[in-house]
Amino acid sequence: MEKSIEKLLLDTFKQERNEGINKVQSLEQAIKSHIQPGMKLHIREGSAAVTREVLKQFWGKKPGFTLIASIINGYGLGLIHGGLVRKIITSLSAEGRPAMKPARVVQRAYDEGKIEIENWSLFSLVQRLMAGAFGVGFMPTKSIIGSSMAIENEGSFQVIEDPFGSGRELGLVKALNPDLSLVHGWVADRYGNTITGPARGAGEGAWGPKASQGVVVTVERLVSTDFIRRHAFLVDLPGYLVKSISVCPLGAHPGILVNPGLKRVEDYGEDYAFEDEMQQAGENPRMLDAWIRQWALDCSSQDDYLHKLGSGRVAFLKGRAIKDSWKGELKEVSGSLLADEEARPKEMMILAAARKIREKIFEQGYKTILAGAGTAALAAWMAYCQLKGKGQDVNLLLGSGFWGYAPRPADPSALSISSLATCQMMTDVVDAYGVMVAGENSRCLAVIGGGEIDKQGNVNSTKIPGRLYLVGSGGSNDAVNAAEVIAVMNQSRSRFVDQVSYITCPGHRVRTLVSDFGIFEKLGGDNEFTLTGCLSTSEPPSLAEKIKAAQEKCGWSLKASSSVQGLPVPEQDELVILRALDPKGYFRV
Repeated sequence: MEKSIEKLLLDTFKQERNEGINKVQSLEQAIKSHIQPGMKLHIREGSAAVTREVLKQFWGKKPGFTLIASIINGYGLGLIHGGLVRKIITSLSAEGRPAMKPARVVQRAYDEGKIEIENWSLFSLVQRLMAGAFGVGFMPTKSIIGSSMAIENEGSFQVIEDPFGSGRELGLVKALNPDLSLVHGWVADRYGNTITGPARGAGEGAWGPKASQGVVVTVERLVSTDFIRRHAFLVDLPGYLVKSISVCPLGAHPGILVNPGLKRVEDYGEDYAFEDEMQQAGENPRMLDAWIRQWALDCSSQDDYLHKLGSGRVAFLKGRAIKDSWKGELKEVSGSLLADEEARPKEMMILAAARKIREKIFEQGYKTILAGAGTAALAAWMAYCQLKGKGQDVNLLLGSGFWGYAPRPADPSALSISSLATCQMMTDVVDAYGVMVAGENSRCLAVIGGGEIDKQGNVNSTKIPGRLYLVGSGGSNDAVNAAEVIAVMNQSRSRFVDQVSYITCPGHRVRTLVSDFGIFEKLGGDNEFTLTGCLSTSEPPSLAEKIKAAQEKCGWSLKASSSVQGLPVPEQDELVILRALDPKGYFRV
């Protein structure tokens, strides 16, 4: 009797190595089974293999998808080019790494009226998905209040006074529920319990999949349920949400995949050369057709795709993810880091911005620097390196949720895998923008760029209505909820305008603007910029001539302080460090 009881209990509480319905399918079958024309498709950034399969199966058709994606790039641009998408809901459409540029594919489709673009900031879009996942109808936010996005999206965005009496205004974003989410992750068991790991650049977490009616997942490797149990603290997508699992090694290519700490799983770096080829093809519709045929339509499977890439290229990308691989890359370009070469205007701008960042850190006691992209990132990184050299306690933050990282030389991408390997915390935009930037205990200084800026600090990176679509907000609108904001931008009359044509970021907290001509600050209670400093040159004209040059390159009637300062010539050590951070001159030349 005792043995039969013992057997009953053992049988009852036994856990199998593999549990649940087996949802493993080929990627081809998964797309055929689960995607229908007219769907609202959410695609998490870095989900390249599954996006490519959608492109292949619906090419030449007009399925009329609504594409929901925090960042649209790579094969997502192919969906737009192929006419598969009628509307996009996004925060950023761009191409190219490390230097992101407006996507010509999106600009053409937008100009020709082939797509509708619904613009959001990165955090506010994720909050819409959060509300959808929670089933609460809406979510409060500090973002997009006072922007042109608030006006455009009045059907999905409202402003209210805090009902609990703080006197503050709050935004409300409407819940968003996609029909299906496409996600690439690290590993999953056959039931669909998935470790997706940090999203490549958007940092949106798993809110898109959780808000959707179902999820199609691709992974680097299939594992047992026992493996999932042993790594349960990393699982961010429960299997009951998942419709299918497909194994696709290197499924984020040409993007990176950062290993969250799993053994027997290799991470890999970004394929800049591949992205450059796609960007060049995107300049011409016929060239892009040929490129898509080569890399999507004519690839029968992921194995075929990897065969075309070649084992050498795959090994190179995995090698880039090895710790301290930057040392070898830096060695290759170290000969070009000439300290005695004359500082270029952009270099002087970046170094001047770094000085202002250091001043703000010392004066205001900020603890976190939110680093944007491009010249803004280089300025933040320079300031960080110099502050750490003086023993100052300060941390860098990427809006996608990477905190406490240290910039590595040789690769100026905001998502350099060498830099990300130094993170002290990998989280998502909810923590980054909701807590670290705009939270109650935030002590954050944000450094951003933009397409246009006006005398009040309003920034436009979205579009020039009736003329040109740029890239969108990304996280810049969310960044201006920081305690203070510094903008870093090249100066011209077409970019420094009296009033921006579209407000991506309201300028009330943009207190300092640094250009390749000078430094502009809001003095006292003034809401408009005043010129307070001029950059030096190798053969400096008089200070009066520098002031005049800055005024002539400004699209508004620029005020100059009575005590404009001439900034010192960059030191040799500064130039060496800056050039090491961007040895190929993507942003500093």
